[in-house]
Amino acid sequence: MEQHICQGCGSVIQTEYPDEPGYAPVSALEKDVILCKRCFRLKHYNEIQDVSITDADFLKMVSSIRDRDGLVVHIIDIFDVNGTLLSNLPRITGDNPIILAGNKLDLLPKSTNENKLKQWLRHEASQLGIKIQDVVLISSVKGNGMDELKQKIERYRAGQDVFIVGVTNVGKSTFINRLIKESTGEENAITTSYFPGTTLGFIEIPLDAETFLVDTPGIVNKQQMAHYVSEKELKMITPKKEIKARVYQLNEQQTLYVGGLVRLDFIKGGKQSFICYFSNDLTIHRTKLENADELYEKHVGELLSPPYSEQLDKFPPMTAHSFKVGKGKTDIVFPGLGWISIQGEGATVVAHSPKGVSVTTRKSFLSGQ
Repeated sequence: MEQHICQGCGSVIQTEYPDEPGYAPVSALEKDVILCKRCFRLKHYNEIQDVSITDADFLKMVSSIRDRDGLVVHIIDIFDVNGTLLSNLPRITGDNPIILAGNKLDLLPKSTNENKLKQWLRHEASQLGIKIQDVVLISSVKGNGMDELKQKIERYRAGQDVFIVGVTNVGKSTFINRLIKESTGEENAITTSYFPGTTLGFIEIPLDAETFLVDTPGIVNKQQMAHYVSEKELKMITPKKEIKARVYQLNEQQTLYVGGLVRLDFIKGGKQSFICYFSNDLTIHRTKLENADELYEKHVGELLSPPYSEQLDKFPPMTAHSFKVGKGKTDIVFPGLGWISIQGEGATVVAHSPKGVSVTTRKSFLSGQ
């Protein structure tokens, strides 16, 4: 029997087991473009269906790249570098050369110094032991940087396959669709969505008679906020246009809530600026530290939302992370959500995030702007 591949997620099409990856009714095999039931529902109704494939299955599949020869394009989300730069990338890709493509450039303030940002990304990759051939800043949605990236892909691939690698929800499918559209004019060649885990297998798109552009399954990073919110909430927290920095002058013993998802307590350090970089759709509330717990208990799911009231029983409890930051501009980073830059003479803060979502600090790549 001829083997069919889902054009949306890369799964092998099967017609017997509705709850397994790749299921499609027999009638679907007669169509020119074959989609599994999951991708059909996702494309036409924006519905997501769970499938029985584990995070370990994804990682094992993607790690087969190290046994093949080709160029690796590692797509990261510039708005979520900490959550999308893969620390285990060399283990996955072996000795294959790597281009780092910083996606979603259109979300950062227009004043961003792109050269400084590239240098910072090289440094972050180097700290993780990742050897980078080149760094390109792009926007899959707007098309910024795509011509430059195409030129560098041709330069570094040396006539071999190109593997697109990244975590779930980083924009790989949007990037590939943009690349294919600009190259062939074909639109929406593969499924895209807000939801993590859209691609379930390798999708090979011919580059020429012998080589392929290969979309790989998104690797799951459970430290990102995306894995702890509903579909509706994920759409709310995912930025869609340029982020507007929101500046708060805080005194000691004050708290900022970002919706009801995370909070930052300013413990000590004297009055200074707290600059918030989150989706413009998210509401930020300031309150006194002494009132913060009561405010959350009374208003989470309503005034402090998301999470929305119907999701509260599924939302993880908050955990606290204490930090001392020095003079200058330091970011407190909530992976998959955004960050708060502290600019002053130094501060002691406590960051609260859902259990499982890591919080880190970094020197701000927007410093001096």
